[in-house]
Amino acid sequence: MTDAQAVSAKAEVPDLPTTSWAVLGMLSQADELSGYDLKKWADGSLQFFYWSPSFSQIYAELKRLEKYGYATSRTVLQEDGVRGKRMYAITANGRAAAAHWVNHAPVEAPVLKHSVMLRAWLGHLAEPDRLREILTEHIGYADRMRGLAEADAVGAGEDPAQPYPAAVLRWCVRHYEAEAEFGRELLADVDKIATKAVPKAKRRAS
Repeated sequence: MTDAQAVSAKAEVPDLPTTSWAVLGMLSQADELSGYDLKKWADGSLQFFYWSPSFSQIYAELKRLEKYGYATSRTVLQEDGVRGKRMYAITANGRAAAAHWVNHAPVEAPVLKHSVMLRAWLGHLAEPDRLREILTEHIGYADRMRGLAEADAVGAGEDPAQPYPAAVLRWCVRHYEAEAEFGRELLADVDKIATKAVPKAKRRAS
């Protein structure tokens, strides 16, 4: 692609959802990928900080990217010679558009939608044991995600072609470590609040 063609591609970049750019970005890091490859990669990387897609979501995005000329596909026969799988590749226009999005599209502030925090915030309506259970389960979830992210960070770090995904996965490890610690601190706060609330309840009863 010439510089003039690249500039033209940038000028015509459509307003696609971020999930489209995420899929296109994955395609930009390999020669060809199947829908299964993309799903596996998303589950081993993207899910820790952005998106855990279904197969239907991935294929919908791939169809959208092909429509705009950002990706191409071909059917490759399996070893049995009967079944075929579709392989997807990024085009030159797709790579230019993805680079333009990374460098020039507005960077949205992360939006925190934390259902555990919301329930704790409404703790005056919660049954104390149930709130403790919710927080304990969330701490366990954060610990599990930290372990998974750590394993995937090690795997990505062994691939010299993936230095940026490996670096982000290490960030995810630290994120989930902090999330578990924040959960433990909130659980301790909830216990203190519950302890202070008991005498008040007794005074009202008397």
